[in-house]
Amino acid sequence: MSAGDRASARCWADVDLAALERNVRLIRASLPAGMSYVAVVKADAYGHGLPQIAGRLVHAGVDLFGVATLAEALALRETGTDWPVLLLSPLLPGEDRRAAEHGFAATVSSPGEVDRLDAAGVATGQPVTVHLKIDTGMGRLGVWHEEAPALWEKITRAPRLRLAGVFTHFASPDEDAAFTTEQRRRFLAALARCPGLDPARLLVHADNSAGLETFAGDGPFNAVRVGLLQFGVLPHPGSLLVAVRTEPVLAFRARVGLVKRLPAGATVSYGRTHTLRRDSLVAVLTAGYGDGVPRAASNRAQVLVRGRRCPVLGRVTMDQTVIDVTDAPGVAVNDEAVLVGRQDGAEISLAEFSQWAGTIPWDTLCAITKRVPRFYQSGLGL
Repeated sequence: MSAGDRASARCWADVDLAALERNVRLIRASLPAGMSYVAVVKADAYGHGLPQIAGRLVHAGVDLFGVATLAEALALRETGTDWPVLLLSPLLPGEDRRAAEHGFAATVSSPGEVDRLDAAGVATGQPVTVHLKIDTGMGRLGVWHEEAPALWEKITRAPRLRLAGVFTHFASPDEDAAFTTEQRRRFLAALARCPGLDPARLLVHADNSAGLETFAGDGPFNAVRVGLLQFGVLPHPGSLLVAVRTEPVLAFRARVGLVKRLPAGATVSYGRTHTLRRDSLVAVLTAGYGDGVPRAASNRAQVLVRGRRCPVLGRVTMDQTVIDVTDAPGVAVNDEAVLVGRQDGAEISLAEFSQWAGTIPWDTLCAITKRVPRFYQSGLGL
């Protein structure tokens, strides 16, 4: 969208594509030579906008895209990129043939999926690429690690399947280093029990953004899956990945729609959950939970206006949020309010905003709704 559109937006997200490319190059530089970069762009590239993000990631030189659904993989193709795509979630039976026709790599966790995808390969007359997923303790997708050799053998006997990778997923890489180490051990042990498996001929991956903290670059691992970190967001406060020096790609902003005075003792918003302790100047922002301002941030979050932190008063509503601007002199209608990002030397990080809402950065990004326009710029300095 154009700068003119941005000037008239009620709320919006700024996305700095140059920062994204710088982040990818920094992440790559921190990895061992020859490591494949799987760019995870599910959920509309974590709310950043898939078409624009995918194009820039191709320019930055990622090796493979990771998405959740067939619809996301097809959306990638519509951007014009023919980069390899890995479907990280299970396919539904009605999706098998279309995934095979487009050459997408499917994640396999069970014997039934092997049979279905092999049949899709027969129906389409072409081999179907698959990655074997091994459950080492996440308890979600993947064949249980003790049963992995049997599924591996079934894949090797399926004439229309082409195994291109094997992977696992860590349950608590940002919280439990000991269990992450155990999961890594289980994964390597499962690979060792698969007869004839040659890791050098496959993509072997276990680490996502949080997992990179414990990634030593040894063993058969030759690929990493990077999602949140490429958007300049650390997986948790105090992360060792701060040394990579990535920068935020997205900022979330709104406008002041009304400024008014209220007396001490007045209550604010639905449920009257906040009572003013002093005569106050309040501002009504033109964004609410219908835009992605979490309702859980009610009475907890802060917003930057004219470089000052202004607390949220009362409950966040669907279309508006009330803040206290008593200590921010000169606030006027149409002023810019920063929910996430920088303004006049001050900053509210995505992690801080997510903490106020009692959630995680992944959720906050994905919750910014479609009615919030994204403006793509380079060198924005968010």
